[in-house]
Parts: sequence; C-alpha cells; structure tokens
Amino acid sequence: MTDVSPAEKSLDSIIQEMVDHVSISKDEVFTISEKSRKEHESLEEELEDLKARISSFIDEEEKLGEKVKGSRKRLARMSKQFSDYSEAEIREMYEETHRLQTELTVTGEKEKQLRERRDDIERRLRDLGETIEKAENLAGKISVVLNYLNEDFREVSEVLQDARQKQEFGLRIIEAQEEERRRLSREIHDGPAQMLANVLLRSDLVERTFRERSPEEAILEMRSVKKMVRSSLYEVRRIIYDLRPMALDDLGILPALRKYLSTAADYHGLDIRFQPFGKERRLDPQYEVAMFRLIQEALQNAVKHAGASRVDVKVELTWRTIMIIVEDDGSGFDVEEKKRTSYGLMGMNERVDMLDGELNIASVPDAGTKVTIKLPIKKDI
Repeated sequence: MTDVSPAEKSLDSIIQEMVDHVSISKDEVFTISEKSRKEHESLEEELEDLKARISSFIDEEEKLGEKVKGSRKRLARMSKQFSDYSEAEIREMYEETHRLQTELTVTGEKEKQLRERRDDIERRLRDLGETIEKAENLAGKISVVLNYLNEDFREVSEVLQDARQKQEFGLRIIEAQEEERRRLSREIHDGPAQMLANVLLRSDLVERTFRERSPEEAILEMRSVKKMVRSSLYEVRRIIYDLRPMALDDLGILPALRKYLSTAADYHGLDIRFQPFGKERRLDPQYEVAMFRLIQEALQNAVKHAGASRVDVKVELTWRTIMIIVEDDGSGFDVEEKKRTSYGLMGMNERVDMLDGELNIASVPDAGTKVTIKLPIKKDI
C-alpha cells in the first residue's frame, strides 16, 4: 500500500473543502427556492379566493345597478305626475334611490380594492416565478461546479504522483478557480444581477404608472420589464452553458461545439468558422470534456487577450486520433514567456499530457496564433 504524502493530503483537503462550501451554497439556494415555491402556492390560493369574491361583487353590482335604474325611473315618473303622489311618498322614493346608489358605490369601491389586491398578488407571483426559475438555474450551475470539482479535480489528484508537483499544481488550481470565480462574479454582477435590479426598479414604476397614469402606459412599462427579464435569462443561461453545456452530455462533442461556437460568435461579434472532419460519433466522456475545454480555452485566449476578429476551428476525428486546430488573426504573443505565466496554457498542457497527447502553439506578436492538438484515442480509457 502506497503512503499518502503531506502534499497529497493537503491537495485532497483543499478540494474537499471546496466541495463542502459549494454543497452548502447549493443547499442554501434550494432553501430559497422552496420558500419561494411555498409562498407562490399560498398566493395562488389567495388569488383564486379573490377572483371568486370579485365575481360575487360583480354580480351584486349588476343587481344593484338594475335596482338603481328602476328606482330612478319610478322617481322620474313620480316627478312628472307630482300631483298624484303625496310628499311623503316622493320623499320615501328619493331616499330609497339614494340608498341604492350609495350601496352601489360602496360595492364598486370594494370591488376596486379587491382588484388592486388581485393585481398586486399577480405581480408578486410573477416575481416569485422569476426567483424560483433563477434559483433552479443557479442550483443547476452549482451542480455542474460540484461535478467539475468531484471529477476533474480528483482526476488531477490521482494522476499527479510527485508531491511537489501536486502542491504546485494545487496552488495553480486554486488561483485559476479564484480567477474563474472573479470572472463569474463580474459577469453575473454586470449582467443578470444588474438587469434584475433594474427589473425591480421598473416593477415599482409599473405599479406607480398604473395607479397614477393609465393602464396603457403601465402595459408599455410591463413589456419593457419583460424584455429585460428575457435578456437577463439569456445571460444566465449563457454563463451556465460556459461552465458545462448540457449538449455535451446529451448529444456529444460536435453538436456541443457547434452551439458553443455559434453562441460565442454572436456574443462577441466574431467571425468563427467551425469545420469538422471525419465521421461524427460519440467519444469517451474524458475525450469529449478535454476537447471542449481545450477549444474553449483557446477561443477565450483569442477573444480576451489577442483581440481576434476571426477564429478558425477545425476538428478531425479518426478511429485512432483526434486532431484540433484553433487559429486566430489576433495580436499574437511570445510563446515561451506565456507558457511560464499563463495558467490557461498550463491547464491546456496538463490536459493534453493526461491523455498522452501533443500540444503545439505557434504564435508571433502581431501575426496571430495557431494552436494544434493531437490526442491518441485509447480503447481502454
């Protein structure tokens, strides 16, 4: 039995601590979702009761309206034939008409209050629905992160044998994770979080517009809010897709790459050309995940650091090898210098080494970059 070195214990404990923290976050999101769902159910019950009461008031208003109409007709007839009725009879009819009119007004006011309460509940139900959807999406994203920590990080722990390498690589993993967290934090803060804050403000504006101006103007504001919610949902889904696309597990690497590259092209305004060669088929999950991450890292380098306007991505699948070429027209860089300082390139090199592959990066400042990756397909993986 092989003894576990202090470095291995340290890395494993760090990974376990991260897993525990992410698991707690997932439980907290689940609690928020369940509380919102229960409140949603309670409001739905109250809404149904309000609708029934409003319907009852409407029926009562119709009956009172008919009574007021008939009473006014009788009062008008008595006024025309004044001499045929006593003063007491005319006064009694007038008082009866006034009483019915007052009762109709009070009933109408009660109905109005119920309608306002109904509209308020419907708005809250929409807000809660959005909260529940956001919590479910966030829980799904956290599940992806947990899978990533449990699968990819633990693979690293098993593959690295040398204690010093494990310790150094563990520190690089933590730094890369922190950078990824900062990136996600910035994206969520500048995107969905900002949009949701605006939605909340605009929701208050819709309510004030409905009360102080007109329903038509309130409807226009609601359409604007709906557009903002749709945009926020698109941003959240894009972030989740960047973490790990469901299409990778459901459909395979090539469909996942098509969707990812198409989305990236639209989002960044790039000319991204994808060319697959060979027969399209499913591969072992280790190869599909590695291919996706390698192409994702190469594309992000081209977008963020090289300022590329065009990226060509070529993938060739044979029964024995996987060939990947990612070429951009960006600013380029000094390869040897970047290899020592770029965690992204370090991570790419580690992934390729784990699969006994070859990674070649050809780049010259101001002349673009070409990343070539060759991975042998082993039947026993």
